[in-house]
Amino acid sequence: MERKVRVPVFESEVPAEIQLIKSKLEAAEIQVYLNNKYMSFTTTPTANTMKVMVDINDEKKAFEIIDAYLKESDLLLNKIPK
Repeated sequence: MERKVRVPVFESEVPAEIQLIKSKLEAAEIQVYLNNKYMSFTTTPTANTMKVMVDINDEKKAFEIIDAYLKESDLLLNKIPK
């Protein structure tokens, strides 16, 4: 039996951001797993961080998709008048 290895590719405390990344990866036919981890002494008691995880074989493709999204987001933010 082959054991599947999952690796984290993105994490955030913002659920909408997690959902957006998840949908972009799923659109590229990458199986996504979410890991909800309670943050301990380093943050406020109510802070939660979620990790987007993928199979290790999809790691490179997932990072390419996430990097493209982050670059696009930065470009849009830079166009907002100050």
